[in-house]
Amino acid sequence: MKEIKGNIASFESMGLVDGPGVRFVVFLQGCPLRCAYCHNPEMWNGNEIKTLMTPKELVEKVKKYKPYFGEEGGITISGGEPLFQEKFVTEVFKLCKQENINTCLDTSGFGNATDELLDNTDLVILDVKELDEDKYLNLVGQKIECFQNFLKKCQEKNKRMWLRQVIVPEFNDTKESVLKLKQFASNLKNIEKIELLPYHDLAKKKYRTLGIPYKLEYVNPMDKQKCKELEKLLK
Repeated sequence: MKEIKGNIASFESMGLVDGPGVRFVVFLQGCPLRCAYCHNPEMWNGNEIKTLMTPKELVEKVKKYKPYFGEEGGITISGGEPLFQEKFVTEVFKLCKQENINTCLDTSGFGNATDELLDNTDLVILDVKELDEDKYLNLVGQKIECFQNFLKKCQEKNKRMWLRQVIVPEFNDTKESVLKLKQFASNLKNIEKIELLPYHDLAKKKYRTLGIPYKLEYVNPMDKQKCKELEKLLK
């Protein structure tokens, strides 16, 4: 049987924003979405080989940082889209649970989420791109059903969840949009936190280098203070 290997774009050994406590963050290569504001277009191509590792090799690397995790920290697997490499993530999380390492899945909910994967996931950080079907399709280039199915499965399994949404000027930077997100969250179980992330345009140079058109070329970065004010509506 062929050994599973993950295609890893990069690591962050002492992450503080991708889950509770100190996290070892793994960014996987490959994503089926084409979000208008994506700041990592270099991670789209799943066939582009970056760093290949087996689940055991990755967990051995993570274990070196275990003394820094404390009671809340652990591993967060992000992307790209981690569900693009579901089998690898599942095996990593299974090994982490054997080592008593907290596991967090940072995902857009687009891909195959098996029972085995979710059963070994302590926390799901779900990126809520958009709630309207047409706007979702326009924003990410895919239909919303996969996201909805993933969320339904998380709810059925009573997964602890954080919700995140990028706030983009003239797209969803209104009270109405944020209150819609609040209403959406109020109908869900186990939502521990909702975060609004201000859109930035720091990736423009990447797109030019890669020869990819940047869809938000003329959109200004989100005002961080306004984003904080909108976030107060979620309280």
